[in-house]
Amino acid sequence: MPLTVSHEDALRELLTTAPLPTRNVQDNLSDIAAEVAANNTGVKQLLELVERYSLPVVQAYMRHIQRAAGEKMRRALAAMPDGAYSFTDHLDDGSPICVAITIRGDRATVDFTGTGPVLKSSNLNANRAITTAAALYVFRCLINEDIPLNSGVLDPVEIILPECLLNPPSAPDARDCVAIVGGNVETSQRVVDTLLGALKLAAASQGTMNNLTFGDGSFGYYETICGGSGATREASGADAVHTHMTNTRLTDAEVIERRYPVRVQEFSIRRGSGGAGQQRGGDGIRRRIEFLRPLKVSLLTERRGPHAPFGLEGGQPGQCGRNSITRAATGVSENLPGKVQLDVQAGDVLTIETPGGGGWGCCESHRRRSPRELLSATQEIP
Repeated sequence: MPLTVSHEDALRELLTTAPLPTRNVQDNLSDIAAEVAANNTGVKQLLELVERYSLPVVQAYMRHIQRAAGEKMRRALAAMPDGAYSFTDHLDDGSPICVAITIRGDRATVDFTGTGPVLKSSNLNANRAITTAAALYVFRCLINEDIPLNSGVLDPVEIILPECLLNPPSAPDARDCVAIVGGNVETSQRVVDTLLGALKLAAASQGTMNNLTFGDGSFGYYETICGGSGATREASGADAVHTHMTNTRLTDAEVIERRYPVRVQEFSIRRGSGGAGQQRGGDGIRRRIEFLRPLKVSLLTERRGPHAPFGLEGGQPGQCGRNSITRAATGVSENLPGKVQLDVQAGDVLTIETPGGGGWGCCESHRRRSPRELLSATQEIP
């Protein structure tokens, strides 16, 4: 049966007595209650399946789903030419993310050897789980049909991941641990772009989630902001969309203005920010937010230079993003780095211009069959 024991009082005590206590404990408790309700719903539905079909049958079909995913992945890989596919991209600090993909028959090896070392003074480290999830996402895209997403997709894929910024070592002492929060939201995007670039499936998308947070002692607000997607051989990139690991939606302007002390002055497409090519990269956006009272603001963004979202097959890169603040007291606009914390006053305006996607191809002479086209012959598995 679903769990009914509540530890709300203990959780409330933990959240309100910590060195840095929560600003709105009721919101936190409501979030946890929603997660518990969702999990209990899953428990209830799974027990109903077991009651209807028996535990051995349910477990057998779980294995069938994984086996089918692995077989579909093997067929997709077998439809691609054997060989080595490699690519290197960089974080804004210059750290390389390197991948070499070797395909032999119906199996693939993904080797991240050469990727930059663990980052001691940055939170952009990822971990094995994040890197594996990014690889699962990309290889699932090779299966040209709808399937339940599951770990069986990676059965024929070996991932080689040495100690690096994508796989920092565990530390027995918390003081020796490295930060990975930025790896989840930022570096994961770069891993996906690098894998897609190696397979020649898509030019780079904006490569960042453009994380924005603001608040004070009474509230906190967080959003990720859309940008341009990368072009492919078959199509131009989309404008003003969340891509890859940040498949989310922005809060409507009417809602954010009603609930928080801000005014959205502009939310528009940043025309021309996508890379040129036979297929254009998608354009990013421009978002201007005016603060109506003193607040603290944090930005965690990538693709602010010097490494722009790459194009493929002669396509041009997309434009890097830009952050700036215009101070009400002076009217002066100041460029901001990609990662920054600052205090704002009433009337200050934050402008975030997100990156565009890379373009694909510069002329018909670049036309050749892509892995995606070769996959069109992949047969479906009953």
